[in-house]
Amino acid sequence: MQTKRINKQGENAGSKKGRGGIGDYFNVIKPRETTLLVFIGTITALVAAGGNLSIGRILFILAAILVASAGANGLTNYLDRHLDARMERTRRRALPSGRIFPAERALYFTAALSIAGLVMAWFLHPWAFAVDLVGTAAAVIYRKRVTCVFPQGMIASCAPVLMGWFAVRPAFNWEILLMCVLIAVWLPSHIWSIMTAHSEDYKKAGLYYFPMNSNPRSISRILFFFCLLLWAASIGLYFAGNFGHLYLIVSIISGLVIVYTSWRLMISETSQDAWKLYKLSAFPYLGVLFLAIGLDLWLRF
Repeated sequence: MQTKRINKQGENAGSKKGRGGIGDYFNVIKPRETTLLVFIGTITALVAAGGNLSIGRILFILAAILVASAGANGLTNYLDRHLDARMERTRRRALPSGRIFPAERALYFTAALSIAGLVMAWFLHPWAFAVDLVGTAAAVIYRKRVTCVFPQGMIASCAPVLMGWFAVRPAFNWEILLMCVLIAVWLPSHIWSIMTAHSEDYKKAGLYYFPMNSNPRSISRILFFFCLLLWAASIGLYFAGNFGHLYLIVSIISGLVIVYTSWRLMISETSQDAWKLYKLSAFPYLGVLFLAIGLDLWLRF
């Protein structure tokens, strides 16, 4: 009965016509998530070039990753709008609330961004185009199924990193492989933690896949395990890449912080500690780690 009531509220919100303001369309592309992806993708390009890239080339790589990531994130927002309307945490967003109506306005906008991103990726390198195409497809296919992390989330999140790398060095090595491993083992601490913190909200929306279908003890142990893997991958990247002591120190300290936070969650099994892990995992952790990589490159010159 409550689910039906929430669905009805979402339908009523969607019936209110609104073209939406600039801020609404800006929020559709998930600015915080997009900013993080652009940042780590651009830093990866600098790593691939050994820190030796022209300003013009850096700006074009940044712009390509920005447009591509904004388009993919916007498409996922469009596809998830009906589920978002059922959840207390997300029902006030621009699409489920009806501030942008009809929703196809946002679809045209984000689809245009995705196409523009693909065109720009092609001019970076055909391999950059390929990973952008695969990453965008992974982001929009099989939404909200099974775990929402493996494999589609991993592929989509690694795409900006690979775009930055292939734009400069179209070849695999241990360095880029470990960067992708780092992103893959980071995802659970970021995605599953927020799902754990708002598990009842997700269940009311009719979503019962992992971690909502598991008990708090199992979830917290799994998150602790992935945080240990994340710490190991970040330190392993120091040995695989040509990084200095600054990165090593930051990876050790930030890894200790995120492992400790996940340990606290394993002890308490509370939604509050799951929320703390989520808040830590995004820019405070991953952003700081890649910032250390960028500063390490800068100190060489």
